[in-house]
Amino acid sequence: MSITNAMWDGVSGLSAEGQALGVVGDNVANSNTIGFKQSRALFEDILGGAVGQNIGGGVRMARAQQIFGQGSLQNTGGATDLALTGDGFFVVKGSVNGVVGDFYTRAGQMQMDKDGFMTNPDGLRMQGYAAGPNGTFSASLSDIQIPSTPLPPKATTTFNVTANLDATATVPAAPFNAQNAAATSNFSTSTTVYDSLGNPHAVNVYFAKTAAGSWDYHALVDGADVTGGTPGQKVEIATGTLTFSSTGALQSNTLTAGGTANFVGAAPGQAIKLNLGTPTGSGGTGLDGITQFGSPSNVSQQSQDGYGSGSLTGVSVDGSGIVNGVYSNGQKIPVAQIAVAKFESTDGLARSGQNLWSATTASGNAADGAAGAGGRASVVAGALEQSNVDIATEFVEMIAHQRSFQANSKTITTADEMLQDVVNLKR
Repeated sequence: MSITNAMWDGVSGLSAEGQALGVVGDNVANSNTIGFKQSRALFEDILGGAVGQNIGGGVRMARAQQIFGQGSLQNTGGATDLALTGDGFFVVKGSVNGVVGDFYTRAGQMQMDKDGFMTNPDGLRMQGYAAGPNGTFSASLSDIQIPSTPLPPKATTTFNVTANLDATATVPAAPFNAQNAAATSNFSTSTTVYDSLGNPHAVNVYFAKTAAGSWDYHALVDGADVTGGTPGQKVEIATGTLTFSSTGALQSNTLTAGGTANFVGAAPGQAIKLNLGTPTGSGGTGLDGITQFGSPSNVSQQSQDGYGSGSLTGVSVDGSGIVNGVYSNGQKIPVAQIAVAKFESTDGLARSGQNLWSATTASGNAADGAAGAGGRASVVAGALEQSNVDIATEFVEMIAHQRSFQANSKTITTADEMLQDVVNLKR
C-alpha cells in the first residue's frame, strides 16, 4: 500500500537526516582542529521498484564527502610549526591503531624528540629527503633527523673582497715593509679565517700603489699563528699584483708568492685564495671585485667560507621545505627537505583519525616530491593551517537538516493517521 510506503519513506528520511546531522556535528566539533577538512552529506534517492518505475522508495545518505579547501593560516612563531599553502600533504610514518605505514596530514604541529627526529604530537616521524655532504638531497624518503653532534669546523679556502682603490692615491715613499705595513701602503682591510681545527686567525691585507693603474697586495698574519713564525712579527702568506684599465676595471690579478698558510697545530699548507674579482684579461667584467675609481678607498663587502665548530641551537624551515640546523657559530646547515604528497583524487583518501589520512585505491598512490615543486604546496614555517569549517554555514546546515527531520516525522504521523482512518472504515 502506498500509505505504508510513505511511512517507510519518512523513516528513511529520518535516518538520512540523522546521519547528516552527525556530519554537521563532526564539523562543528572539529572547528578548532588544526588541519581538519570539513565534510558534507551526500544524499541519493532510493528506487521503490524496478528500474524505470517512477515511485521512489525514500532517501539515504550515500556518504560524507570531504572538502579539501585551504584553511586560513595562524602565525605561531614556533620554529617547527608548519603549514601548507596549496595542494598536498605532509608525510608521516609510524603506527596508528595497529597499522604501520605512511600517513598523510595537513596538521603541521611538529616537534623534535629526544633522538632529534621531527615528529607530530603522536610520535609519527616526518618524512623527507636527507641532505648529502655536497648539498644535494637523497632521492628516497627517510625520517627527518637533526643531528645533535657538534658541527665540525671548516677551514677557510677563499677570502672574497669587493672594494675600491683610490685612483688618485700616490705611490708610498718607501717600498712595502711587512713590519711597518701601515706606513708603506695606501689601504688595508682585515678578516678572520679558520684553520682545519676551527681556530680563528686574523688576516690583514694591505694594498700599495706601485704606478698608475698598478697595485701590489700583501696578506699578513701574526708570526705566533704560523709554524716557525715569531710572535709580534708579521708573516706574509700571499703577495700579488693588480693592474687596472683606464676605466678602473680590474685587468689582471697575479699571485707572485705564497697562497698557503701553515697554521700552528693545523693541517699544513692550507690554501687560501684571495678572490678580488674576475679580471677582464680572464674574460670577466673587472667590476665585480676590486676596482680603481677616483673616489676614496673603501671596502663595500667581504666574506670568507670557513667557520669554527658549533653546537646546535635550533631549527629553521624555509618555503621550499628545507630543514636547516642552526648552530652557535652562525651557520645554517641543510639537514633535509620536507616531502609533500599529492594524490590523483584527494576525495578518495580515507580518514584515519589523529588528523591523518590514508591512501586507498580510490585516491591512487601518493606522488611524493619536494615542497613547492610540481604543483605541490609550499611550506610556511611558524604557522599552522586552521580548520576550513565555516561555523555560520554549519549552523545553517544544522537548521536545514532539523527542519527536514521534522518534515519526515510529519510524513510518518500523517501516514499513521491515514492508516487509522482505513481501520476505522470497518466500524
